[in-house]
Amino acid sequence: MSMRTEPPYSHGQTAATGILWVNLGTPAAPTAAALRRYLAEFLGDPRVVEIPRPIWWLILHGIILNVRPAKSAAKYATIWTAEGSPLKVWTERQAAYLQGLLGERGHHVTVRWAMRYGEPAIRHQLDALKAAGCTRILILPAYPQYCAATTASAFDAVYEWARQLRWVPELRFVNQYHDDAGYIGALAQRVRAHWAQHGRPERLVMSFHGMPERTLLRGDPYHCECHKTGRLLAEALGLAREQYVVTFQSRFGRAKWLQPYTEPTLVALARQGVGRVDVICPGFTGDCIETLEEINLEARAAFLAAGGHTFHYIPCLNDDPAWLRALADIAERHLAGWPTTVAPDPAAAQATRERALAMGASA
Repeated sequence: MSMRTEPPYSHGQTAATGILWVNLGTPAAPTAAALRRYLAEFLGDPRVVEIPRPIWWLILHGIILNVRPAKSAAKYATIWTAEGSPLKVWTERQAAYLQGLLGERGHHVTVRWAMRYGEPAIRHQLDALKAAGCTRILILPAYPQYCAATTASAFDAVYEWARQLRWVPELRFVNQYHDDAGYIGALAQRVRAHWAQHGRPERLVMSFHGMPERTLLRGDPYHCECHKTGRLLAEALGLAREQYVVTFQSRFGRAKWLQPYTEPTLVALARQGVGRVDVICPGFTGDCIETLEEINLEARAAFLAAGGHTFHYIPCLNDDPAWLRALADIAERHLAGWPTTVAPDPAAAQATRERALAMGASA
């Protein structure tokens, strides 16, 4: 592949540092047409669906993209906001807060956010960082647990972008932070705050996004990292083993996925006489279709229909201050050794913080 044409190198130019905060993606609108474009890109990724390409292409374009977009669009419509997809709202806001917090700590960095599927695309945001003079870029995924279908796929997009460049910036990648003390502490604080207001449940369900079981058998650490997050969160909350359960949601297709499955587990708990459950989704750093629709609407309905009495969904970390400080800590550790520290600019940091707060006020 031929190299892209780039601006001439300017000797002596000031090197800058950038951070790319990467999330999974979202359709542009809750419509069948927008979902068709989004799902074609998402489900067309060989990291996401590990089926021989010719066979999967026929299934995807012959069946799925003709049936699923309208159904998915109806689900997105139930959680869409005036600002767009909740995932887009939280991802953008987290990036703004991250830049502000790092600025308060004296780090001169440019933070941009991107989606692996949909817009703004990873390649476009990397172009913007490079155009801003960034010769060092930290790739920071919004996925606490490493998974080939999410983390590695985001890295693939970065590698593909870099492969077309003549002058490739210095790149660093954050693989996971599933056991980070700040992240676990923010989750625990989130749960305690909910319990302080609503009381404690009979069972805390920690629901993570599912993956086919074969991914575990082929060496993906995702399953183990989800369980470690669950164990550390339970320890932070002082829960006995019988007081919580780790489950996996969003199963698709007929293959065996990581178990236990979230909705069947909730139904079983209700039938066993468990009256109240609280559900938290630690693998999602921002609320999205999987948490707001699949858990807070569909899973709630299934639990109550099976005889359960009370279902509480505990929102994702979103713009929780403890989480944002933890995120800044994670970024700061991975920036170590890069010359980002300058005299703090309180005015610039305050401006960034006010912009993030304004974004929150308009949500």
